[in-house]
Amino acid sequence: MKKIRNLAVAGVMAALAMVVLYQRYFWTGPAQVVRTVDAPAVLKQIQALQELATVKHTLQKVIGLEERKVPFGSENVMMVVLAHVKAGVDLQAVTAQDVHLAADKQITLRLPPAKILDIYIDDKETKVYQRSKTWWTPWVPNNPALEQQARQAALESVQLAATQSGILSNAQHNAETALRAFLQSAGFQSVAFASRP
Repeated sequence: MKKIRNLAVAGVMAALAMVVLYQRYFWTGPAQVVRTVDAPAVLKQIQALQELATVKHTLQKVIGLEERKVPFGSENVMMVVLAHVKAGVDLQAVTAQDVHLAADKQITLRLPPAKILDIYIDDKETKVYQRSKTWWTPWVPNNPALEQQARQAALESVQLAATQSGILSNAQHNAETALRAFLQSAGFQSVAFASRP
């Protein structure tokens, strides 16, 4: 019995000695996870964001439209239009050639230029201010499409006003800021943007 106990103690001592030897000469420490990122994976994450709307403007316009009648007379409509404009960058247009990865967790990204993504009229705040036709031509029928034509003219006017106000440059800057934060949270230390040729 004593012999078996001595053999068991010797076995445990030998096992402990082997563990110590393994740790001393072969063990390199706790496992380290190395995160690797490749351009297709980054591209897929960016494209998943789709259209990145970064600026929203609200504009109010007064639109007057006149339609000349045949043989004479006219019909007028005047509307107060409130419209919302969204601008941003279409990230689905980013291609593999637009993503350049460098050493030391650096990335350079070429973005498409910002554009107006959506314009819509707020129907609750849009009103026909005045509608009239020449009083001395009562037989001339009203044009039911004149209000719709005025709304279309308002959309074009709002788009022009938004573009002239610098909405596109603001949208480009805001998109770069948002993407920089997104890519830095993904592990990139340096994020740069280049313009497309």
